Amino acid sequence: MKKAWLLVLALWLPLAGCGGGPNAHDEAVVLVHGLGRSPSSMLILSQRLKWAGYRVTIAEYASLTASFSEQLETVGHIVQECCSNASRVHFVGHSLGALVIRGYLAENRPDSLGRVVLLAPPNQGSLFVDWLEEMQLASDVLGPVGRTLGTDTTDLPATLPHPDYEVGIIAGNRSTQPIGPPAIPGPDDGIVSVEQARIGDVPMLVLPRSHAFIANSRHTANAVIRFLRTGTFGEEKGG
Repeated sequence: MKKAWLLVLALWLPLAGCGGGPNAHDEAVVLVHGLGRSPSSMLILSQRLKWAGYRVTIAEYASLTASFSEQLETVGHIVQECCSNASRVHFVGHSLGALVIRGYLAENRPDSLGRVVLLAPPNQGSLFVDWLEEMQLASDVLGPVGRTLGTDTTDLPATLPHPDYEVGIIAGNRSTQPIGPPAIPGPDDGIVSVEQARIGDVPMLVLPRSHAFIANSRHTANAVIRFLRTGTFGEEKGG
């Protein structure tokens, strides 16, 4: 029984705090969760990144109630507190979190910026959000920022500048909810289509995962780690 408790403690401790260790100048990864989610949605990916040798921080922000500028400010404070002494600072964001990272880096570029991975990002907006707007449900369900994630030229995704840093995209093509397929033409993850996740010629990997759970996949984690280390997704195919 004592050994079991020691194992639980050993697995839990790396998840607490900012992820710092005795080496104050190693590489850090900042994870940013998606709309309506919490840091717990990134815990599995966080642990896998820590096993790969990274210091990891999961940024918590008010995705449903804060304005976009407030979300960027929150993430900025977290980066300053946790990662100012890191040799490199990488970013990985899921869904809205991916756009928060893009918005933050457009205004605040750390000198030690490493690579960025965007998971299921609505880079060209989401037709699912457009559908919610048509049904007059967006305000109640998505909050002030979420309702701006549509495909109109005035919506948030269209206003973000093209990334000029090393970035890769991981999109999903498996939907687990009934509205996605009729509302979104082509392969999609239930919320964002593969095409809507693209940014020009930015490297993109497509995995058979749904929008909600793509961050929990070991194939996603393997691809994230590979990109952070090498700048490429290699031959990862998922499963």
